[in-house]
Amino acid sequence: MAEKTRIVFMGTPAFAVPSLQALHRAGYSVAGVVTQPDRPSGRGQKVTFSPVKTEALQLGLKVYQPARLGEDWFIEELAGIKPEIIVVVAFGRILPRELLMLPDLGCINLHASLLPAYRGAAPINWAIINGERETGVTTMLMDEGLDTGDILLSEKVEITPDMTAGELHDLLAAAGAQLLVKTLSLWKQGGIQPQKQREDEAASYAPALRPEHEKIDWFKSARQVHNLVRGLAPLPGARTRYLGGILKILETRVWEASGKSAPPGTVLRIVKGQGFVVQAGDGSVLATRVQPEGKQVMDASSFINGYRLDEGHLFES
Repeated sequence: MAEKTRIVFMGTPAFAVPSLQALHRAGYSVAGVVTQPDRPSGRGQKVTFSPVKTEALQLGLKVYQPARLGEDWFIEELAGIKPEIIVVVAFGRILPRELLMLPDLGCINLHASLLPAYRGAAPINWAIINGERETGVTTMLMDEGLDTGDILLSEKVEITPDMTAGELHDLLAAAGAQLLVKTLSLWKQGGIQPQKQREDEAASYAPALRPEHEKIDWFKSARQVHNLVRGLAPLPGARTRYLGGILKILETRVWEASGKSAPPGTVLRIVKGQGFVVQAGDGSVLATRVQPEGKQVMDASSFINGYRLDEGHLFES
């Protein structure tokens, strides 16, 4: 049962926090929490704790932050804990063989996609950018590959047409926490038959986001532009160029046909109280929330007034 199952939890970002909370509430013996080392962030480069470390300390759990997972002291420390299961949720590193072989019941990972689709670092973002209508969460037994282990359980989640990556993140984090608790309970009882992942057209990769992924290509369709914007919202944000600076466009919707036609990237219309309409390669989008370089997020109407955006302006990609 849960209270007799000794686990080590490994995770770093906010996505992993609901899982840690759910395991703690379910009565699992969380003998240690492993998270990435503290790092400076923000303009002042102040050292901050990861969301998982913050939560672990609030729960009174022991925290480990090795610089390298293969360090002898760390392997020896975890071996001394004798975990039955190591649980990994958005930790951010591939586990070395020494750790994978440590627990009797294996290492179980929660991944934010329906494997084998969207293996890798950014499955939530890419599912939306690519216009998927469905994704989900999967628990799997970890091996030495990148999200290639045998599947234990999965649960589907609908992606609605205007859902952002931030909204999907929260849905999947909550669904994943429930699925993880269910998985551990059934796995301990021998109630799951692991399934090998398919290695065909169903398998895909979701690479880490890079700056070049953030650029809006106005020659793409309105739906593709909209998908990019919502797939990168709230962070890091899709971007275009305005008067030599970067303008992040954080909220859009596909706009009805206006009867106008212009080169992609052209501001077709200023919609009072709402924002501005931009021509795409096919159709147009209404931008309603933006962030000029070095400024706070603002509604598009405030941007129009403060930055004197006019109809006919051509955004640079």
